[in-house]
Order: sequence, then C-alpha cells, then structure tokens
Amino acid sequence: MQKSLEKEKHKKEMMAVQDSMDVLSGKWKISIISSICYYNKRRFSDILNDVVGISNKMLSKELKELETNQLINRTVLDTQPISVQYELTEHGKTLQTIINNLTDWGIAHRKKIIGK
Repeated sequence: MQKSLEKEKHKKEMMAVQDSMDVLSGKWKISIISSICYYNKRRFSDILNDVVGISNKMLSKELKELETNQLINRTVLDTQPISVQYELTEHGKTLQTIINNLTDWGIAHRKKIIGK
C-alpha cells in the first residue's frame, strides 16, 4: 500500500516538473524572464539587446506565450513612438529564486568546466 502511494506521489511530482518545463522550455524564455527579473521593467528593445541572438519575431512570440501563462504583464506606454514595457506578474515573480539559482549554478559550472 505504501509503495503505491509513493509511486503516485512521484508521478505527480514528475508531472509538475513536465508542466514547469512546458511553460519555460525553449531557447529563449528563461533568458527573457531573467532580463525582466534583473531590471524589474524592460522595454521590448531592451530585452532584444539583452538576449543575444533572438529575432524580433521570436521575442514577440515568446513574450506573448509568457503573457498567456500569466508570468509577465505588457504595458503600452504613451510615448512617441509608442513603446511597450514588460514586467513580471506576482506569479512571475515566484520564478526569481529559480532564476537566481540557475545563475549561481551557471557561474559555478562555467568555473568548474573552463575555469572562468
């Protein structure tokens, strides 16, 4: 009986990991979130400059997906020309610890592998 409860719990945990990966997967999403996380509010062009190699079209698509998943808010600013600003939602801010942990791990990993 205990074994089946443990198996069921493990299945739920694995499903939770998969759900997380579905929302955050891809080449760009974590970098985009990281940019917004670091500065609190970012304009489209700022994120484009932060995330090396991403195209306008791909950034736009990824931002829409992050907005759909309620991780970021999009605000159109009344400027000339019009600019758009992004910030993390309260739900999105819950990712800050994960982003910080990934940053720390990445720094340590780079140091271990290439010594820099």
